[in-house]
Amino acid sequence: MRQFILEKQPSSDGLVHIIGKDYRYLRQVLRVKNGDMLSLRLPDGSLKNSTVAFVDENAKKITLQLCADSGFEYKSITRGVQANQIQTLFDKNEYWLFQFIPRPQKFEQIVRQATECGTTNIVPIIGEYCEKISLTSFSENKLSRLEKIIKEARQQSGSPVQTKIFEPMSLEQAIDLWNKETSEGTNLGFVLSERDENSPKLSQIVSSSSGLKKICIAIGNEGGISPAEVELLKTKGLFYPLHFSVNILRCETAALYGIAAIQSTIQDFVL
Repeated sequence: MRQFILEKQPSSDGLVHIIGKDYRYLRQVLRVKNGDMLSLRLPDGSLKNSTVAFVDENAKKITLQLCADSGFEYKSITRGVQANQIQTLFDKNEYWLFQFIPRPQKFEQIVRQATECGTTNIVPIIGEYCEKISLTSFSENKLSRLEKIIKEARQQSGSPVQTKIFEPMSLEQAIDLWNKETSEGTNLGFVLSERDENSPKLSQIVSSSSGLKKICIAIGNEGGISPAEVELLKTKGLFYPLHFSVNILRCETAALYGIAAIQSTIQDFVL
């Protein structure tokens, strides 16, 4: 069962009226009908169950009714785990992505996949190797489109994380943001880089860390990350260089692979 994300709280009587693009999504994509069950992600992050009370084809409106609290726990058909278990995993850790801006279509794919993986913050980085066409693609409309992609990805994946995408910024600004946000607690930063014989393994770093709160990974664009930028991440941001012994990956593949590998390792050694 997929979740549907609400931007406003339900009315005091527990009713939710869906119109416009959201109506078309529920009717044409999810193909809901009267009596169907639908999980709602409320603005406060909580997950509630609802029923489709009425589908008005003429007015193009769907009315949802929140269910009374019956102790029922939402279960994902695709993953077979309870929603509260997923929520617990992401309550413990917050994942960040520093993504050096690639071409628009690739960046949209990265945003979608990072959202599905439960990434909390996506920070587009204006890097030395970024192409001009990639940088000029960002505008107010572009951010609106990326936010729409995030909403679609959360609804499809059932992610409880309210993924946020920042305005593009320089690497120095991103590191300052990271240092400010991680001034307390145990936090880890990684930069995906070329092979470095002196780099510790991911499992070694994670297994020696306790009380992890926030984890960030920096991924290059098509041209990668310059040596000077890698050094800046290591010295000012205290990021660990990270190399995976796999084939050469596209930037959009590297982002997904890196996030998933770090999440899996943390769950094995920390949680």
